[in-house]
Amino acid sequence: MAAFADDDIPRINPMFRLQWEEVQDCYVLLYPEGMVKLSPSAGEILKRCDGDKSVAAIIAGLTEQYPDADLNDDVYKFIEEAMQNGWLKI
Repeated sequence: MAAFADDDIPRINPMFRLQWEEVQDCYVLLYPEGMVKLSPSAGEILKRCDGDKSVAAIIAGLTEQYPDADLNDDVYKFIEEAMQNGWLKI
């Protein structure tokens, strides 16, 4: 079971900064000790974790952008892992 609910609103931990890195051709999470290079799907999820959208709204937006993909479980799993890594807060 996830440690969050559909109506929870995730945001990136202030210790991290999400940005598009042209040289890397991907989104990265920057933090004082380094950088995390993100997969395309991780970047798409994290850029929506803006402190305004609920988990349900994030999934709805991704489903609208990628209508042929079944994303619910993957998004829940990623958000849970991102919280465990300290990248996201609810």
